[in-house]
Amino acid sequence: MTTLQQILPGTAAAVRDSPLRRSRRVLRPARTPAAVTVAVLLTAGFGLTAAEIVAGLWGRPLGLVPVDEAVELATGTSWRELSLPALGVALAGLVLLLLAVLPGRSRLVPVETTDPLIVIGITRSGLRRTLRAVAQQVEGAGKTKVRLRRRRIEVTVTTGPESSGAMLRQVGAAVGDRLAALGTLGTGEVVMRLRRKGL
Repeated sequence: MTTLQQILPGTAAAVRDSPLRRSRRVLRPARTPAAVTVAVLLTAGFGLTAAEIVAGLWGRPLGLVPVDEAVELATGTSWRELSLPALGVALAGLVLLLLAVLPGRSRLVPVETTDPLIVIGITRSGLRRTLRAVAQQVEGAGKTKVRLRRRRIEVTVTTGPESSGAMLRQVGAAVGDRLAALGTLGTGEVVMRLRRKGL
């Protein structure tokens, strides 16, 4: 509780980030190469333009950036008259700018910790391998395929024609127990699928 909340009893407590939200924010990778490219291009372009404008105000244009021609072109051209290469360059610049601003998709699944200052994760491929190994240890389970979706984990077990739903429940329980032991956050529900050989 903050000092302000102690003074004003009606003040609501600040909402803290959930462990899942904090983990996703920390583990989300930045798109550094795109960001550096955009920063360098914008800095160089705006720096040269500013130098050209200042030199033009002093009466000694540098001639590096054709500011007068760019202004004439911008005032005398409508959107319909733009050429296809110019639109392509503008679209590429917009995509590069969005790539630099928006963070990438995390390759790690957050794992719960007791210390709120520590954020750790397990790779998606490592989690798939772990769950597949656990599922294949159940008696009667054959080839197993694990897919990590946005809000669920799909486990497909391929078995012989004599297998039953009890084996599928055992696989589901084993996968759920391993997820609980790992403490993964935000994996959602486990969906089990049974596929029989020869059918």
